[in-house]
Amino acid sequence: MNYTVIAIIILSVAILYFRMFNNSLFSDHRVLVSDAIDDEYDYVIVGGGTAGSVVAARLAEDKTSRVLLLEAGGFYDESWKFHILTLWPELQRTQYDWEYYTEPQKYSHFGLKGNRAYWPRGRVLGGSGMINVAQYTRGSRYDFDEWAVNGCEGWSYKDVLPYFLKAEDIQIEELKSSTYHNIGGPMAVSGGSVTQLSDMYMKAGQELGYNITDYNGGEQVGFSKIQLNTRKGVRESSAAAYLGRPGKKDNLDIAINSFVTKVGFKGNTAAGVYYIRNNRKYFVKARKEVIVSAGSINSPQLLMLSGIGPKEHLQEMNIPVVADLPVGDNLQDHQIYALLSKINKSIGLTPSLLTNFWTFMQYQIFGTGPLTSPGTEAAAFINTNDTRQCNTYPDLQIAMFSVIFNLSHLYLKNEIKEEYKAWGENVDGISFSVINTHPKSRGTLRLRSNDPFDYPVLDPRYLQEQKDVDDLIAGIRIWEKFIETPTMKELGCSADGMRKSYCMQHKFRSDAYWECMIRHLAVTSYHICCTCKMGALDDPTAVLDPSLRVKGIKGLRVVDLSAFPNVTVGNTNAPTVMLAEKAADMIRGIDSVKYLRQKLPDDV
Repeated sequence: MNYTVIAIIILSVAILYFRMFNNSLFSDHRVLVSDAIDDEYDYVIVGGGTAGSVVAARLAEDKTSRVLLLEAGGFYDESWKFHILTLWPELQRTQYDWEYYTEPQKYSHFGLKGNRAYWPRGRVLGGSGMINVAQYTRGSRYDFDEWAVNGCEGWSYKDVLPYFLKAEDIQIEELKSSTYHNIGGPMAVSGGSVTQLSDMYMKAGQELGYNITDYNGGEQVGFSKIQLNTRKGVRESSAAAYLGRPGKKDNLDIAINSFVTKVGFKGNTAAGVYYIRNNRKYFVKARKEVIVSAGSINSPQLLMLSGIGPKEHLQEMNIPVVADLPVGDNLQDHQIYALLSKINKSIGLTPSLLTNFWTFMQYQIFGTGPLTSPGTEAAAFINTNDTRQCNTYPDLQIAMFSVIFNLSHLYLKNEIKEEYKAWGENVDGISFSVINTHPKSRGTLRLRSNDPFDYPVLDPRYLQEQKDVDDLIAGIRIWEKFIETPTMKELGCSADGMRKSYCMQHKFRSDAYWECMIRHLAVTSYHICCTCKMGALDDPTAVLDPSLRVKGIKGLRVVDLSAFPNVTVGNTNAPTVMLAEKAADMIRGIDSVKYLRQKLPDDV
């Protein structure tokens, strides 16, 4: 037997053991799932995603309350790929993804088939937190202060920071003593640097004149190493952290593969929900509240199917109007544009490294190495205007990936796909991804029909506002300076790889050229939000009051990122957890973070 055969056998055994390990890692959590569902509970929660898992766990802390959590998807032990960050793209377009598509876009997506955006959303206990890149980003303090100023009383940075802290279990040694972080919460926050490129990103940032910061600390603007929701190399979802790890609660029933079709009302009070399970239709009563936590697409869809939404639209759909509210308006999302460059050293996260035998073994034995990374190793938050450096949120988020993006999942038009194939399949490189933090464009969500199984009409109207394009171009100008730093030049970084024929009617690297490139291939950052806006009671654009209650309706709240009045800076998973923690206190009428509020940093 030669050495090649021996190596193949060893690798096969390692992979088999690896898969068995990851399948069994959460198998004992399966006891959470309830076979028998009663007809009545105190609280009925629709959606077991990032927010719903948190709310269910916290409400069940009251032993006198009975709680039901209804999740349309399956359980998070059904695929070992959930728990390995590197494999997040492989979960797209599977049974665990709702797989939404937008309407053809008028101002963007010119490089995609049909000019349509693809929106993956998690359809599994844990929601989109099971299929995302797991970057832990709270947002800017100025986001939440702006929320409060604009009518969301109780949602200032000083109000919400204790709930971020309550949820956090910081694993990064140098941050454990920071008053902006906390040890002992349900969700671990770990470092995500796995290659020497992460240090090079920091050095290049300093060469540009930026500080090295903790972007979840006192100062967000600058360059930082990435922070991830992982524990010992394994994805840390809210479902596993809040529901699975503590174990089964006798007063909490969790029903998976249970699709809610409508909220039922008695007058102007939510009485319960209709749902389909095992091909049968059921109704479950809620003695106290129905809490909709189905996400930024499913929550507004469910409200409208139940008669809460724009009056004229509901009448067009032949749905009796319960409340005339602007559900489905104010749709917001970050756009991301990736700038790619080869490098001259074999130090990136190439496919050959990620499938290497020793990479598998490192992950298997130590829970470390390339498989613990989603690809991104560093982040930067930048103000593009020197006059806006203080007392405001940054204009741009930069995500630095130590790999050349495979853009095939974007459904590129054939002629554009051929140009990106020229990179090759195993090339070391980096992707400097520019994200606008507060896009001006606003979209809508509307029902396609009154059938709950018909996906809604999604029109984000990406890049309708020129300011959104201008912000991304400003980010590209920063990239041009970034690749000219001594550190990046030594790596052989170059702009030449971004020379593409489909925009060469414009002078290469001119504003017109970059605008063409952006309108072709700037895509979603997966941060769709704000479709059930929270606001003041007298705000005609708001669906919810500052306690997340649906205006004019008793016993009904929406608790997820659809409630955001505006998108926050950066990734939206962490602020969704925060919102759910705070909502649980509101519902229970308690203040669980008094002890943390007393320890807040002096500058908050």
